[in-house]
Amino acid sequence: MRNPLHTHNIGSRIKTLNQKLDDIFKRGSSFNFIKLEAYQDRMVTRSQAVDRKTDPLLERSRVVGEKIEDDTRALVKVLTEEVADDSDSIMIVAIVGVGGIGKTTLSKKVFNDEAIQGKFAKKIWLSITQVFNEVELLRTAITAANGNLPGSGGGSQDKALLVPALADAVRDKKIFLVLDDMWGTNEWNNLLMAPFSHAASNSRILVTTRHETVALGMKAKHPYHHVGKLGPEDAWTLLKKQVLATEKSEPAIDMLKDIGLEIIEKCDGLPLAIKVMGGLLCQKDKQRCDWEKVLNDAIWSISRMPEELNYAIYISYGDLSPSLKQCFLHFSLKPKKTIIHDVQLVGMWIGEGFVHGDSDRLEELGIEYHKELILRNLIESDTSYAGQYICNMHDVVRSFAQYVTRDEALVAHRGGTGNSKLSLQRFLRLSIETRGVESDEFEWRSLHEQKSLRSLILVGKFKIQSGDSLIPFSNLRTLHIEYANFAALFKSLYQLKHLRYLALRECNDIKSLPENIHKMKFLQHISVAGCQNLVKLPDTIVKLQGLRYLELYSTSVSSMPRGFSALTNLRILWGFHTHMDGDWCSLEELQPLSQLGEIGLASLENVSAASFATKARLSEKVYLSCMALYCKSRLGDDGLVKEEVSEQDQGTIMEVFDELHPPPYVQDIRIQGYFGRQLPKWMMSTATTPLNSLRILIFEDLACCTQLPDGLCQLPYLDYLEVNRAPAIKRVGPEFLHPYSHHHHASFQALAAFPRLNKMIFRKMVELEEWDWEEEVQAMPVLEELIIHGCKLRRIPLGLVSHARALKKLTIWSIQCLHSLENFASVVELDLYDLPELTSISNLPKLQKLAINCCPKLESLQEMTALRRLVLTAYYNEKRLPLFLQTVKPSHLLLDCSPGVLASMALGKA
Repeated sequence: MRNPLHTHNIGSRIKTLNQKLDDIFKRGSSFNFIKLEAYQDRMVTRSQAVDRKTDPLLERSRVVGEKIEDDTRALVKVLTEEVADDSDSIMIVAIVGVGGIGKTTLSKKVFNDEAIQGKFAKKIWLSITQVFNEVELLRTAITAANGNLPGSGGGSQDKALLVPALADAVRDKKIFLVLDDMWGTNEWNNLLMAPFSHAASNSRILVTTRHETVALGMKAKHPYHHVGKLGPEDAWTLLKKQVLATEKSEPAIDMLKDIGLEIIEKCDGLPLAIKVMGGLLCQKDKQRCDWEKVLNDAIWSISRMPEELNYAIYISYGDLSPSLKQCFLHFSLKPKKTIIHDVQLVGMWIGEGFVHGDSDRLEELGIEYHKELILRNLIESDTSYAGQYICNMHDVVRSFAQYVTRDEALVAHRGGTGNSKLSLQRFLRLSIETRGVESDEFEWRSLHEQKSLRSLILVGKFKIQSGDSLIPFSNLRTLHIEYANFAALFKSLYQLKHLRYLALRECNDIKSLPENIHKMKFLQHISVAGCQNLVKLPDTIVKLQGLRYLELYSTSVSSMPRGFSALTNLRILWGFHTHMDGDWCSLEELQPLSQLGEIGLASLENVSAASFATKARLSEKVYLSCMALYCKSRLGDDGLVKEEVSEQDQGTIMEVFDELHPPPYVQDIRIQGYFGRQLPKWMMSTATTPLNSLRILIFEDLACCTQLPDGLCQLPYLDYLEVNRAPAIKRVGPEFLHPYSHHHHASFQALAAFPRLNKMIFRKMVELEEWDWEEEVQAMPVLEELIIHGCKLRRIPLGLVSHARALKKLTIWSIQCLHSLENFASVVELDLYDLPELTSISNLPKLQKLAINCCPKLESLQEMTALRRLVLTAYYNEKRLPLFLQTVKPSHLLLDCSPGVLASMALGKA
């Protein structure tokens, strides 16, 4: 029963608190504080823009206008000019400008310019951090120059060995080096100048920096290139790109141009600020009142803003929900060059209590938070990786976030920065990176006074002394450790009673998790990926009933504890090892795990009968969106079967996989090491529940499969298909483009096969000889990229030529019997390698970039009127240039040939 006295006491305390707040408000009026609207008020008119599925990388982030094109041309001209006087052979050119003005964007355009590519033997890009790591910088430079890393297996961390290795890598080669985001001259004067002095004459260095003193100290060519602010029209075009959801909404946006130009003026022409403002405005309705609210925000009127607090970022930050603010600020803890996937970040956010909502949807909500930060241009996807799983934060945005959290969070990366503060201040969150630091190895004991810590990210090794433990950190909610020696602290791990998130990645001194891990009752997230010496999970792990995420990939764990089925809250499970123990199979443990959204099953070859797979009940897991099924590969390095598979084993694995039927809502399937004669029945056109939501499908190492399933072409949303190493497939027949006659929905009858497929890869299908696709069969209408690598195809199918009208990029490598390539009307980029029988290429009217490597019989290039760049490689054994050069006129030609050909060219005889 309720205690009325207790209720009365709470009411009295609330009344007293309200009186204090009123008093504070009255006294605050004399200080002219800025009144910020509550989040709920600011977001009342918010549109459905958050739900739109546009990719923020597509068009939105491109810098616009003639200014950047003019700057690029001017810099390329300076960098490609030959200098007769060898005394200053390595010219340094500096780009100078404030943070966020586009220095890196401009340098990237220069780096990728075709004239630069054709002028230098090697291009090297080095991103310099404010406190740089000498060893990492040298190793990156050696790798980029295709040099040999010293030491056993190339693992040396010794600067004395790395410097001469870099000198050897660049010796007598014409180098183009970009040093991006330089904060001082030590990187060049004390580390890189000596080895790069061995490069060939007329090598060039492009440096970007905020400070003219850096350009002066590096003796850069004067005058320096100062990046100017965007003009009004270019800035408006950039802002529109961020705001536009579709081209149909452009007229409505144009009606707001007058307000947009005023907002741009307040951004002072800085591209980053304009993009952030665009990210904010794209969350609003396209109404004047919404844009005027942004324009009239009181923050613009603050006259003495600290340097770290960019106005545009401040306003965008103020527009975030309280939860999203916390996630945004937490993101700034991530070490700049450390890869942390979105699901791991979300795990930390959940562990810290930043994600609020239905407990069954926390991971989904966290991913939505992550996507919204991308849409708002507060974080940006790393284009080195597919999708939006890996993101980074611009230095200016990072500086803002770290300034806001300066009283409760410390980021100390690359050895030394901020470490002195550990003894002076108490923090709630720490992020420390020590990788590559030799002279000043981090001491664990230096953290012992940080007893209020809630989050700790530590990347790299640290010193542990007798008596060191985790006991002082009893308030930790999240602990993320990478590349560290952590086993010595394991005895006290269970003392972290409040820990929600535990990631121990690439920690190779760990052989097992502690038996008393069950005492950490609040644990929700465990990742031990990359801990290769980890061989066992404790039986007590099954008592962690709050566990939502478990990742075991790249470990040596070979068995799962009985009772695993008790972990009914699991949402993500990667690296689940399948094994038998008499009449018991670990797959049985999956039956009650109905909340799973992602699952990766390993060692499925151990399952002795389909009945065990049936007990996993995958088809009943209605939240499952991503599924990976792995067997031990039967293929060798040559792509052929290295050990014969019996008929009985083939039949058994087929039956097992047939029972591992995913639910119809699955979006991502990966199958690796499968050795059945045919792929699972649930992929066939006759399947009773077609996978109509599937978007990504990857097959790898199909040892015995002789035919691709006929049901793939019916999948309405499949946009990525990869088949990698399938030696038993000799022919891709008509069944691959099977019509929609078996489809359950009449609305799909008229669609072409593979209606949404955007990218397809056939790689190392070493016995593939035929691909049947007749001209009358319509398929792949939106295919943009095709890669065919390592097979015996004699010809490219006519249907591909006729119907893949959206194809832009075509890569063909190591096809031994292909004689000709012709009539691709839409291809813009063509990459050819190791085609010994290819004799002619013709009728590619839109082709702009052509790379030819090891095609010795190629004699004819015809009808390539748009060709701009031609790269010819490996003409070492030829005595003269190929005759087809007389029929094409590229604006840039890069030729890798023998000295004899060069001599003939010099004499005019080539």
